[in-house]
Amino acid sequence: MSENQEIPVEYDSQGLSIGVEAEDTAAPDVVIHDPFDPAKIDVQTRTMTVDLLLARLRRGVLDLAPDFQRHAGIWNEVNQSRLIESMLLRIPLPTLYAAESGEESWAVVDGIQRLTTIARFVDPAIIGESPLRLRGLEYLGYNGMLYTDLPGAMQTRIDETELIIHLIRAGTPEAVKFNIFARINTGGSPLTLQELRHALIPGPARDLLQTLAASPAFLSATQNSVRHERMADREMVLRFLAFRLTEPGRYPRGDLDTFLREAMKQLNKLDSAEIRRLTHEFVKAMVSAEAIFGEHAFRKRLPGQLRRQPINKALFEAESVNLAALTPRELIKLEENRDLVQAELALLMEDPKFQQAISVGTGDVEKVRRRFGVLQELFRKAAQ
Repeated sequence: MSENQEIPVEYDSQGLSIGVEAEDTAAPDVVIHDPFDPAKIDVQTRTMTVDLLLARLRRGVLDLAPDFQRHAGIWNEVNQSRLIESMLLRIPLPTLYAAESGEESWAVVDGIQRLTTIARFVDPAIIGESPLRLRGLEYLGYNGMLYTDLPGAMQTRIDETELIIHLIRAGTPEAVKFNIFARINTGGSPLTLQELRHALIPGPARDLLQTLAASPAFLSATQNSVRHERMADREMVLRFLAFRLTEPGRYPRGDLDTFLREAMKQLNKLDSAEIRRLTHEFVKAMVSAEAIFGEHAFRKRLPGQLRRQPINKALFEAESVNLAALTPRELIKLEENRDLVQAELALLMEDPKFQQAISVGTGDVEKVRRRFGVLQELFRKAAQ
């Protein structure tokens, strides 16, 4: 890496940088250890009316992950109104995709905004939204109307509109389920792995990731540079928590996605005391990282380089997790020796093996252990 080298970054669905370096997590020369068994893949196609889907929402067995829907950020009230107009005109709507997430619960992965719009129009109380008043219609004279203002025949037409749903059954192996949804384009943009985890693994972990990603400590340490639209900020938080729950030395065979999915499930089972401990450690790590590295925290930086690079997620987890493991006395010592720490880390950026560990195949076991181990040694020596 040279000082003038342009580092690739990740982008959202509208082509805007989300503030983090593009990452290659796949281990090189990937070998399929557990090939999918086609006999275990169970996908059903169902046709359901709007009325039946809203009934599932009322009973709490249809999960729309509303904050996931909001991150897509492309549906204004005119877009929503025209979806309703399409239904009134009997224009078929695109297929929905969902996964069974319990005995009878479904988690919607593709179609969240459509279903949210329909619920907001027909029965907004279900999702805690304000009523949708139609506007910007192109063909029908119902502008300004609520659902209750429509003629009875039009209300019935909405209620009886049929939607096609591809449902991944509970018996389908989780890895297959995630792979299927990873291949789906949502609004023309493939879902990120964290968006998939958020949609398919409901529970308290969702709220914890959102809270920590919005915390002043995280926002300050990252210079408010990580945009939340594609949940890159929540994935960074999850990676910290995952490696605090499972030491890097016990990281399993190089599959970062599976590791993070299991961490979300583990977080869902933690008691309040454990959540408080992890929250405290996270905030401590963020404050310390900013105190030691300033605006260059979690970013690649060569000796003498002034230009600030995008955040590197592999470096984020290795720096923050190692800082969280240190004692208050050690952290004070690191802050006192911040110039030395910065200089040593900058020298590491010239080491090809370390560069590889934070840039290419970052989910590989050896690379995970290398970046964590090297930074642990650096911090321990500087804290003596």
